[in-house]
Amino acid sequence: MVAKLLRTNDDCVLVAARLVLGIVFFIHGSQKVLGWFGGHTFNETMAVFTDTMHIPAPLAFLAIAAEFGGGIALVLGLLGRVAALGIICVMVVAIVKVHFQNGFFMNWGNVPGKPEGYEYHLLAIALALVILVKGSGALSIDRLLTPSRALPPPSK
Repeated sequence: MVAKLLRTNDDCVLVAARLVLGIVFFIHGSQKVLGWFGGHTFNETMAVFTDTMHIPAPLAFLAIAAEFGGGIALVLGLLGRVAALGIICVMVVAIVKVHFQNGFFMNWGNVPGKPEGYEYHLLAIALALVILVKGSGALSIDRLLTPSRALPPPSK
């Protein structure tokens, strides 16, 4: 079971997908956990999730952990599939609870008072799906832990 979870190949494209997604979510998670990059502290973030958005505390904690810890795990390529699944769950909930009602397009702050749509979330889901299906790829701890069980390179 664990071998299948870690199994991946030496695909460098997966490295690019994993690093981009991991860095983006580490930064977003750092906002929520450490207050970096203009974010709030962990306690403030938990209060917004639980009091304002009415997300149960255990699920709010998991969402924050998926962003912060998942971002770190993706950068390292450690349990990439688990991290990707966590990010997919967070993005689906964000679309359903917040962004779907605002339409497709991101506002990117160009229209004051206009809320953000869900296009960014779809892109994050797509990148995470690639990692969920294919694994962490080359230059990952997952690959180092299961070199003999790695998938063969794609046939040409």
